[in-house]
Formats: sequence, C-alpha cells, structure tokens
Amino acid sequence: MRFGYWMPVFGGWLRNIRDEGMEASWDYVRPLTQRSEQTGWDLTLIAELNLNDIKGVEEPALDAWSTAAALAAVTETIELMVAVRPNFHQPALFAKQAANIDNISGGRLALNVVSSWWADEARQYGLQFDEHDDRYGRTREWLEVVDRLWSEKRATFEGERYRLENAICEPKPLSKPRPTIYAGGESETAKTIIATQCDAYVMHGDPVDSIRPKVRDMEERREKAGGGDMQFGMAAYAIVRDSEAEAKRELERITALPPQPPKGFDNFEQWLSGTQLERELRIQEYSVSNRGLRPNLVGTPEQIQERIAEYEEAGLDLLLLQMSPQAEEMDRFAEQVIAPIKGRC
Repeated sequence: MRFGYWMPVFGGWLRNIRDEGMEASWDYVRPLTQRSEQTGWDLTLIAELNLNDIKGVEEPALDAWSTAAALAAVTETIELMVAVRPNFHQPALFAKQAANIDNISGGRLALNVVSSWWADEARQYGLQFDEHDDRYGRTREWLEVVDRLWSEKRATFEGERYRLENAICEPKPLSKPRPTIYAGGESETAKTIIATQCDAYVMHGDPVDSIRPKVRDMEERREKAGGGDMQFGMAAYAIVRDSEAEAKRELERITALPPQPPKGFDNFEQWLSGTQLERELRIQEYSVSNRGLRPNLVGTPEQIQERIAEYEEAGLDLLLLQMSPQAEEMDRFAEQVIAPIKGRC
C-alpha cells in the first residue's frame, strides 16, 4: 500500500470547523510536504479549484499548478499528483507546462484528471462549462492531445474541440512512458475513458465491500480495452488515537453541525445535483469531503492497520488521506500506522 495525502490548499478539509490551524499558504504547505518525505509518505494530491469549496468561496485557495511547480523544486522523492480540469487548460500549452514541471521534479509529476462539476466557478472565470456527457467528450479529446504531444516528435490532431498542426513539445516528460494519469468517476462514460486512456482509477471513500467490486469491474474493462495493469486509489479521512473512545470523540467533534450552516455548505445542492454519485449522501457526510468517513479509518493504530489490510486485499494500492490539523495528524499517522505497515513489508 502507498500512502498519499491531500495538500491543504483550502486551509483544511472540515466544512463545519472554521479554523483548523492550517492556513492556505505556501508557508504552510512547503514545510508540510518536505516533512512528509522524511516520515514515509509517498504522494501528495494537489486539488485544483480557483474558489474555496471547503471554507467558503471568499476564503483563500492556493493555485494547484504554480504550487506544484514550486514544490517540484524543493522536494526530492514525493510523487506530485496534481489535479487538472480540461475546460480550464488548453491541452497543448498544458502539455508543455506539465512536461517542464516533470523535468524540474526529476520525473515525479502525475495528473489527476477531473471533469469539472462547479458551474458557478466556470462562469465567474469566463470559461466554458459543459454538461455531463459533453464534459467527458472534452476530456477524451483533451487526453489524446496531451498524450500525442508527450509521445510524438511532431503531433497533428483534428478534433471537435482541439486542433494541432505538426506541433512540437520538447523536452518530453522524464516519466516513462508518461506521467501517471489518475482519474475518477462513477458514470459509464467516465469508466470507459478511464479504462481506455488513463493509468489509475481513484475512488471516493466507501466500505471495503463496495470497493472490491469496483476494482474488479475496472480490471475487466481494462482487460477488454487491451490495456495493462491499473492502479487503484481511494480517498479517506483518518483519525488515529490511542483508544477507540478518543477517536470517536474526535469524530463527533468534526461532524457536529453548528446551529448556523457554515459557508462551506453553500455549494452542497449544486455539487450533489451535478454528480453521478449515490443519492443517499447525507448532509453530515458533506462535512468531510470526498465521502472520506465511509471507509471508517477511525480508531486505534491497530484497528486502522487491520482495515487498511482489508482494502489492500480488495485490490487497493493507494490511500489518499485527509486529516486535521494536518501537520500534527500526518506525523501521528506516519509513526503509528505507516511505519509499522512498511516495517512488515
């Protein structure tokens, strides 16, 4: 199992806790990332939203790609998985910029391709916002353009949305055959694109009995598409404490809704109506993003290690964890969970 964490580009992950003690700033994320390399973390996911979806749209949010470029220069081993939304990036220019960041990092860049869901954000920034199937049509074409520029000496492409004419992208990425392309999605359209054009499938948090068939389904789709092995990741929120009672008290604290809904809940209805996720999602769950509480990584170090082993047996090979306050909790998790697991390998 590899262990990744969400970079706190929004100043935290809890929608009903106003101040988590970690600001959305370079001064916070730089030492956090450098420390994570020393304590056994394998990967960081840098989310891309121009508006703050967690703390409220008027709160600061770090830009994903300039942050990734800066981190590439001040880190040595950690994989930088950076989210990218095709409707926000012209693919040929993006391919050039991303290849350069991959070279700066020594081949540690990865992409998390996200088909945008936030219509208000796109309108505010004057960008095209496509409906569901059109979003994935754009993503399919966008991925082909980027892949051609990274793999061909001169690339030509004529599509519905994009066009290349004998285009050159040099230097190529150092990562071979290309930077890993991660993507998630639960619609048929999304799964088809991921099985045929991506390298790894990342899922929102779910119990292990729900993750196992999703892994098997994607493996079958991949085999039919004639592709190689896939990687499988899942988001989760982790709380590790010396006793189960302590862990449950912390869980109660972060999910207790205040009398006045916090600003982070402003986009709840739009987010729910704009996705293909299961409709039984509860408002309480929305207090922690990406269905992070469903895997139940809440308890003692031994309990969490056991649950991780179950996910690994189900085919998962990457956890993308959120926790709060992040610096302190990442150190605790690394010492009490990651180190013992890696020590047994």
